[in-house]
Amino acid sequence: MNLLLDSHFWVAVAFLVFLGVLAAAGVHRLVWKMLGDAGAKVQAQLDEAQALRDEAQALLAQVKAQKEASDKLAAEMLANAQEEAQRLQAEAQTKLAEQLQRRGQMAERKIAQAEAQAAAEVRAAAAELAAQMAEQVLTTRLAGAKSDPLIDKAIGQLAGKLQ
Repeated sequence: MNLLLDSHFWVAVAFLVFLGVLAAAGVHRLVWKMLGDAGAKVQAQLDEAQALRDEAQALLAQVKAQKEASDKLAAEMLANAQEEAQRLQAEAQTKLAEQLQRRGQMAERKIAQAEAQAAAEVRAAAAELAAQMAEQVLTTRLAGAKSDPLIDKAIGQLAGKLQ
């Protein structure tokens, strides 16, 4: 076949001419510029994404540091609260023991006073009963006799014993 009659040949020639026209018109520079601009945009976006990633990592590190500090502070506060609770419990137990001791002493004093008062009342009742009995004995003896030396002596001693 004749090469000049082949359609593939003419398509190839037309394509080469088209490329030559495009090259002569400077289209290749325009395409390179567009590709360069698109590449620059992509690079700018990549740089911005990297900057955002670095900023996010710095923020994450800051948040972690704040969390650790707040955890440490919370642990310290909890330890202080536990120490304070133990101190208050020990103080309350001491105060309770002191109060119980004071109340026990007060109860013992009241019991001692009640015992002393009861003993005094018993002595007073015994003295009154002894005086009444002595009076009865004296009355019955005096009724029979005008004067009894033993009774006179007992009355003298009775006055000393009642005091």
